[in-house]
Amino acid sequence: VQLVESGGGLVQPGGSLRLSCAASGFTFSRYGMTWYRQAPGKERELVAGINSAGGGANYADFVKGRFTISRDNVKNMVYLQMNSLKPEDTAVYYCRARNWANDYWGQGTQVTVSS
Repeated sequence: VQLVESGGGLVQPGGSLRLSCAASGFTFSRYGMTWYRQAPGKERELVAGINSAGGGANYADFVKGRFTISRDNVKNMVYLQMNSLKPEDTAVYYCRARNWANDYWGQGTQVTVSS
């Protein structure tokens, strides 16, 4: 089982990034997918989630209107489009796959928002 995040990096405030999470080793279409983030010295927090069929997108209040989660069940990918980035969005971003039986996490990708 693997979840591999990519797309992080350094971006200026107001900029955009698109994170990707590639899933393998399990039946991706049977799992809800969620993005979390963890900033230095802070607890890991939920950013956005999407159900197994690609609906039911939900967002933390602090990203509503700026971030969009989506998935491709053919490519076994989940994405997080991040717009209007702020310095407080700086964190390691993780994807998570979960259903009633299993719970998998990726290793994370660093996002740094700074001028």
